[in-house]
Amino acid sequence: MTPPAVTAIIQTRMGSTRLPGKALLPLAGLPLTAHVIERTMRIAGVGQTVIATTTGAEDRPLMELAREMGCAAFAGSVHDVLERYYLAWREFGGDIIVRVTGDNPFTDVAYNSQAVAFAIETGADLCSVAGIPLGTAVEIFTADALARAYEESAEPHQREHVSPFIKEHPERFRIARKQIEIDNPFPGLRLTIDTPEDFELARSLYEALYRDGPFPLEAVIAEIARRPELAALNAGITQRAMTHSEHGTR
Repeated sequence: MTPPAVTAIIQTRMGSTRLPGKALLPLAGLPLTAHVIERTMRIAGVGQTVIATTTGAEDRPLMELAREMGCAAFAGSVHDVLERYYLAWREFGGDIIVRVTGDNPFTDVAYNSQAVAFAIETGADLCSVAGIPLGTAVEIFTADALARAYEESAEPHQREHVSPFIKEHPERFRIARKQIEIDNPFPGLRLTIDTPEDFELARSLYEALYRDGPFPLEAVIAEIARRPELAALNAGITQRAMTHSEHGTR
């Protein structure tokens, strides 16, 4: 039996209300997006990686960076991220789509390799791993689920955040989560980048840990345990809910 084709799509753009230009901010000498691409391309089972950015001139450097790294590139809507994902999938294909967000330079290779295997094993419409810090996991959905979400999502937050329609209709989609047990004394640890405080934490961790490739989540936790003041850098940041929309209307 032929295994399903797995395509990873990384949503990213230079525009950000809380930290403009974050996609190209330097971490250990490389742009943030380069680290996200590198980690995504190392996830076991991923056959193709695509950057999905916007048609805006400010996002052309992201497409150039992707191509330099051997990553495909797609430009689409600024605000309708679901459409951007759907059209990127239409262009590049795939039976299973791994959704990666460009503000997550701590996307964990090992645990998300487990997530891909879990998605293939279960055949669920939407899969993820649970139990690892915010900013380290991915979402995985089938091409059919993505197409149905694209065709039927009508609310602004559903278009802006890609997967809410699927999550909001568990009676129509099979959703599976793989629980991961890790030794993490920092249960509220935030490893995504939305604010200057988030970036300061990421910068400190990358300076300490990055050498010539992705480092595991366990190394991050060990470094913070060694320097607990790092955990306080972004402890006061509140994560926006998936029902949040920057624009309110399409």
